[in-house]
Amino acid sequence: MDAPLIGAVDLIDLILDDREMTLLDVRYRMGGPGGRDEFARGHIPGAAYVDLDADLAGTPGERGRHPLPEPDVFGDAMRRAGVGRAPVVVYDDWEGRAAARCWWLLRYHGCVEVQVLDGGWPAWQRAGGAIQAGPSVERNGTFAADPGRLPVLEAADVLAFAEQAVLIDARNPERYRGEVEPVDPVAGHIPGAVNVPTGTNLRDDGTFRSPAELRAAYPDAAEIGVYCGSGVTAAHDLLALAYAGIDAVLYPGSWSEWVADPSNPVATGPEPVSNSPGPR
Repeated sequence: MDAPLIGAVDLIDLILDDREMTLLDVRYRMGGPGGRDEFARGHIPGAAYVDLDADLAGTPGERGRHPLPEPDVFGDAMRRAGVGRAPVVVYDDWEGRAAARCWWLLRYHGCVEVQVLDGGWPAWQRAGGAIQAGPSVERNGTFAADPGRLPVLEAADVLAFAEQAVLIDARNPERYRGEVEPVDPVAGHIPGAVNVPTGTNLRDDGTFRSPAELRAAYPDAAEIGVYCGSGVTAAHDLLALAYAGIDAVLYPGSWSEWVADPSNPVATGPEPVSNSPGPR
């Protein structure tokens, strides 16, 4: 499982071959209801439902709207979903944005064999994959949360990182520029950040662009950090970068943590030309 993505046809073949794996359904919509009802109406056979707000994030507060979950909370959720020694495949219906959060958290806590279903639930349906109805069933996995296996950026280090490396803002351009802010109390971006919205990573059908296309879309830098509104969709950029063979680090608190401290500076407007790294 070296590649961070798996195609729907390849996953169907693995299931037909009766390969041992754990399937996690992380369907979610920002600001909307969870995906549990959608899961009950239909899901990949054998999958377990994982709730992003309850299982993949902590309590909103000064650390942001979706801070990292406490290790015991995350560990319990993964064990209930059946995560153990078998490889894990995660999917959603949000073009990989919620699934990428789960992918990153599993790797952060020591799970190395984890992939995201490229194109998610829509790709599974287009490929003719089997569908099972019914509620999620609790399992007895053996996963042990071991946080810290991946580096993270802390708020105190973000400005220095942006000066010395490349800090990417994964939100839509109008939010980056500060023209609109539908969620957080302050509009704009972290000074020195450049904008690579998550939509850049995708083809029209919701699957990821090729590694070569992704490398061309991102700045050429030795070190890259990524943030978004609350630390969720930034993982989508991290997933795209990993697929392109590029390591990057997450700022988990992201914009929602940044603006919770009124002493943190805020920038607005487009990227200054002098601060815009060239493409790969």
